[in-house]
Amino acid sequence: MENFGDIKDPRVERAKEHQLTDILVIAILAVIAGAQGWEDIRNYGISKQKWLEEFLGLANGIPSDDTF
Repeated sequence: MENFGDIKDPRVERAKEHQLTDILVIAILAVIAGAQGWEDIRNYGISKQKWLEEFLGLANGIPSDDTF
């Protein structure tokens, strides 16, 4: 997660409901686990939410597939 700290967030400030690091980590883990699209990534996040909450902020839960 420390490696993602230097990535510039291109999103509009008012549209930042989820931390960029949360989105990136979930997406990478989901793809490693075999996710093949945005819905798969969201479903992975939902299925692993309790575990992900141990090291991610997830203040607003798992992002939607549109957010990914």
